[in-house]
Amino acid sequence: MRAISFYHLERTSLDRALPKLLEKVLEHGHRAVVMAGSDERVEALNLALWTYEQQSFLPHGSEVDGNAERQPVFLTTHDENPNGSDVLVLVDGVESERLGSFARVLDMFDGHDAEAVEAARARWRQLKDQGYELAYWQQTSPGGWEQKG
Repeated sequence: MRAISFYHLERTSLDRALPKLLEKVLEHGHRAVVMAGSDERVEALNLALWTYEQQSFLPHGSEVDGNAERQPVFLTTHDENPNGSDVLVLVDGVESERLGSFARVLDMFDGHDAEAVEAARARWRQLKDQGYELAYWQQTSPGGWEQKG
């Protein structure tokens, strides 16, 4: 079964944490598709990926940009894989029917939103029952990650 990692955001926002995780994805030679809950979130993440650090460049695009197959990171609201990614990042509590087609799945949720935490717990239980290999990562004070489960 594929590995699914839950990332519990507690110290920084998604806009600050996602770029660092995507950098690691690209450093390891992978491609990613980020599935968000709304077009507004896709736009916000697009802006965040362009501006999160002055000295960094994180190549990415969305449906608006076109050429999806050429984007190392693709932002979308659809359950799709137009850039041939092997990593799927789920935000806003979205769910995918295509989990098995990715080598890794990252499910990022806001620890300050009680509904988001409860929904993540429900997804964890459901995926565990389906036999997926699960990992739980909690954000640390400096904004890093510690595996807790």
